[in-house]
Amino acid sequence: MFGKLLTRLQGEQLPKWTSSGGVEGHVNRIKMIKRQMYGGAGFDLLRRRVLLA
Repeated sequence: MFGKLLTRLQGEQLPKWTSSGGVEGHVNRIKMIKRQMYGGAGFDLLRRRVLLA
């Protein structure tokens, strides 16, 4: 199935507007939480804050 899709897409170009902005926003949010918590708590609290934010 994947081989057929790959064969079909080989001649096509990806759109130039493809962006990873949504992913970068989540990464930035997680980094901000980690900076706020530096030295303050363990992984369990960090996990809870990321999931609840």
